[in-house]
Amino acid sequence: MRRLASLVTAPVLAALACGGAGTAFAEPPPPHAYAVVAKVPAPARAQARVVALDARLAGDESRTRLVIDLTRRLDIRAFVLGDPYRVIVDLPEVTFDLPANAGREARGLISAYRYGLFAPGKARIVIEAKAPVAIDKAYVLAEAYDQPARLVIDLVRTEREQFLREAALQKEIVGSVPTTPAAREVPAAPDGRPLIVIDPGHGGIDSGAISPNGTEEKEVVLAVAQKLKAKLERSGRYRVVLTRRDDTFIPLADRVKVARTNKAALFISIHADSISKKEGDIRGATVYTVSDRASDAEAARLAEKENRADLIAGIDLSTQTDDVADILFELAHRETKNFSAHFARTLVGQIKAAAHMSPNPLRSAGFVVLKAADVPSVLLELGYLSSKEDVKMLASEAWRDKVADGMLAAIETFFATKVAAGTPTPR
Repeated sequence: MRRLASLVTAPVLAALACGGAGTAFAEPPPPHAYAVVAKVPAPARAQARVVALDARLAGDESRTRLVIDLTRRLDIRAFVLGDPYRVIVDLPEVTFDLPANAGREARGLISAYRYGLFAPGKARIVIEAKAPVAIDKAYVLAEAYDQPARLVIDLVRTEREQFLREAALQKEIVGSVPTTPAAREVPAAPDGRPLIVIDPGHGGIDSGAISPNGTEEKEVVLAVAQKLKAKLERSGRYRVVLTRRDDTFIPLADRVKVARTNKAALFISIHADSISKKEGDIRGATVYTVSDRASDAEAARLAEKENRADLIAGIDLSTQTDDVADILFELAHRETKNFSAHFARTLVGQIKAAAHMSPNPLRSAGFVVLKAADVPSVLLELGYLSSKEDVKMLASEAWRDKVADGMLAAIETFFATKVAAGTPTPR
């Protein structure tokens, strides 16, 4: 009976040990009870989407564990990526129904982690490490009795040289880990109407700024972009494309390509900023154009933050081709820059009736998404998610509708001015 009892309770105790944030680390159960991470992705299985229910951290500066409860076991692939020190966990498509503060807490070797849809059918978790780490264990416990399935990542401290060697080895084995092209909108066939590309910033694993009450930038800007698209299409005077239609991550270079490939007449990237408490209580909308030299320190800070979107999502930027690098860093043509500046001024004039404007509403900096050399482009920061007043407005459907009306008016004025000046609008 004692042997039978041990056979029955051992797997349960092992699963419980993996679940408690304050428990000691336990060795994983026998191989048949979990899916071990392979060096290459496991074959995809046709099955319903898995839901992530809860997450917790345990451990210290020498060994740290991340545990995520799942509705069902799935296959994963984990690898390190640097520099900075990151651990990437790729999964099939997962719905993350985690607590609002999940990922923001720090413990042991982990300073933070992010999660979300990385591409159609593919989710990703990006773990930020405080120091060089090695993946000691990475597996998924199967669901059992009244216990959920559990994804377990054990990280141990290692030397920097070892971390970089492992990152290089993983790159050789699995390649550059490219994103899967998103299902994008196809613009209507050219018919004389100008094409406008609207770029809702961030998306998927890259949530962008987050307000203290949990409002996410990626959701706010997508809602405004969808309103603007609907208004433009109802006018019948424009063809319109969104760089993303849902909560999907889109690399910065791909956003630029949408505009260039479709020969857009105008590119509008929509964002919502956030600053730390020590930087003060700043609020209001700002319109940015591209420039080699930032107009001020605040513009430089924002551009640097927005240009890190690919890094945040766990993309190895060193794998970009020369063609992509050329798109990202070539200088805008003088005519395009002039048109961009003209539209920026027009946009500020039209939305100030609906949106509270920042003290300096016209700025410039080296934003990657504005560097298409042949497409007039602006980046609109709707407000600051670190400001209570702005958050209240950004969450308001009525406010979003008014701002979209102002943007529509600016677009109408911009193209009317181009026609009056004798500049053809179709592209």
